[in-house]
Amino acid sequence: MIIPLQITGHGVELSEEMREEITERANRLDRFYDRIMRCRVVVDEPKRHPHEGKLYSVHIIMTVPGGEIVTKREQNNDLWVAMRNSFNAAQRKLEDFSREQRGDVKSHEPQPRGRISALFPEEGYGFLVSTEGYDVYFHENSVVNRDFEKLEVGMEVSFSEEMGDKGPQASSVIVL
Repeated sequence: MIIPLQITGHGVELSEEMREEITERANRLDRFYDRIMRCRVVVDEPKRHPHEGKLYSVHIIMTVPGGEIVTKREQNNDLWVAMRNSFNAAQRKLEDFSREQRGDVKSHEPQPRGRISALFPEEGYGFLVSTEGYDVYFHENSVVNRDFEKLEVGMEVSFSEEMGDKGPQASSVIVL
């Protein structure tokens, strides 16, 4: 970190042991993304909940090239648990941010589309024609969120395609 770690307690007195633990965990975050410019940790004891007692929350604000990464986890009545959960969340966010920076983020291809070209309700299957013009078999069990009986020839669908025993088949058919 370029700027030293800043630890703040709002409504709670932080022991030296707690400050050391926060410092150690914050320094470990550099392993997941080594370009953290600044890190602030805010330990908060909000108003007392009448049934649950003291609830602590730990916010971690990290400045990185191009923005800020902020974590705020659910409140917990144990300060150590609240701290652990926040730092685990910060680690995951840094890993995700690092993958985005490297260009390792998955991009999902859009599902192919087509139209239902033939239905055989008694046998429980049908065919659709893809936008590329080839036929794709589908079974009644591959229809998502709709009864097979309600399908009609000509309906537009999206589908996931896989290779079956006798050619292409749709593993999931979604009516558009």
